[in-house]
Amino acid sequence: MSKAPAKPAEAADGAAPAGKSKKKLIVIIAAAVIGIGAIGGGAAVFLAKKNSAGKEKEHKAEPAKAPVFVPLEPFVVNLQSENGDKYLQVSMTLQAENDETAELIKKNLPQVRSRLLLLLSSKDASEILTKEGKEALIEEIIEQSKQPFTPKGEPQKVTSVFFTSFVVQ
Repeated sequence: MSKAPAKPAEAADGAAPAGKSKKKLIVIIAAAVIGIGAIGGGAAVFLAKKNSAGKEKEHKAEPAKAPVFVPLEPFVVNLQSENGDKYLQVSMTLQAENDETAELIKKNLPQVRSRLLLLLSSKDASEILTKEGKEALIEEIIEQSKQPFTPKGEPQKVTSVFFTSFVVQ
């Protein structure tokens, strides 16, 4: 008879650990599911905020305006030179920030051309033949083109100069 009571005790002992391990397994799985869900939810919120911020920046950014160009008649000037007569024949186009500036330049074109003729004729042939010399000349042309047409007037918004022809003889 001693064996009979031992079997229920073994069954009771064997059932108890099986029940505890099943509960532990369920708790671990539930915690893992909750953890994975929390990580996934956090990632989704982070990415949604990042995407909405990117879209807001796209909407806030103004569309690029079309450039406004003012082509100028070709210039032919004598250059400063110690080796005889040197000439510069150059065609260029000014880039204005907006239509208003372009119209103002066109209305005052004689004044713009005079400024640029004085600038170009003051140059030595050797200083404008290099790439660096041409880039420096572009900066000087922009500065001359920006000068106001009236005393205490607003400067023009000239953003760039493009040479369409450049010949030194």
